[in-house]
Amino acid sequence: MSLPQDFMGRIGYLLSMYGESFLIGAGKTMIIALVGTLIGCLIGFAVGIVQTIPVSKEDHIVKRILLWVIKLILNIYVEVFRGTPMMAQAMFIYFGASAIFHYNMSTWFAAFFIVSINTGAYMSETVRGGILSIDPGQTEGAMAIGMTHVQTMMNVILPQALRNIMPQIGNNLIINIKDTCVLSIIGVVELFYTTKGVAGALYTYFEAFTIAMVIYFILTFTCSRILRFWESKLDGPDNYDLATTDTLAHTSGMYRYPDTRKGEDA
Repeated sequence: MSLPQDFMGRIGYLLSMYGESFLIGAGKTMIIALVGTLIGCLIGFAVGIVQTIPVSKEDHIVKRILLWVIKLILNIYVEVFRGTPMMAQAMFIYFGASAIFHYNMSTWFAAFFIVSINTGAYMSETVRGGILSIDPGQTEGAMAIGMTHVQTMMNVILPQALRNIMPQIGNNLIINIKDTCVLSIIGVVELFYTTKGVAGALYTYFEAFTIAMVIYFILTFTCSRILRFWESKLDGPDNYDLATTDTLAHTSGMYRYPDTRKGEDA
């Protein structure tokens, strides 16, 4: 079968010949993005929480010095990975590990590692902002009833901060789906790498990358809709009843009373 001359005919030809390769590349892209985002969020939460640990003059000098050193190291990590492009980070880490530590990374391990630490740097600032956005009075109230800093974070602050930063987590996932293409520079066979191979084999760059763009859009759009649905579920119902032991009193909150005027003239 010869290559058709019209645009849509070439699209159909590429899909019939290399459709499975495109799907495999898209699957690898999603695996890298999902795993990298998940691990990056865990790193971001850990770094963000440490960065918000309060330090006072009453604390022991050793604790203050230790926290200062740890926060300095974490700030350097965040600034370096937020201030340099992922493509340069991929080259630096992949080839640097071999040159300095004589460790030859597999491309899969390198992909997960690079995306994770890059995402972690961005998420750490998001988590820090989410924690600081919670009313300080809630921390003071938790401390007043005897909660430790860890208990306050786990039971009071983080559950609220998580809802505030959910949009950014989704945004990072969508960015990672697109940015996995830079990993092709170290030989990671994801969607972009696969598309380059298909385009170069038949010199159909326009048609091949049209297919790739459609696939990227489908992946990001689907993830965006799923994440927005999840956000709406986290918001809870618009109307609710607060628990009360007084069965004769109406509960406070956004209570919606039944409309008893139905059928009556306004």
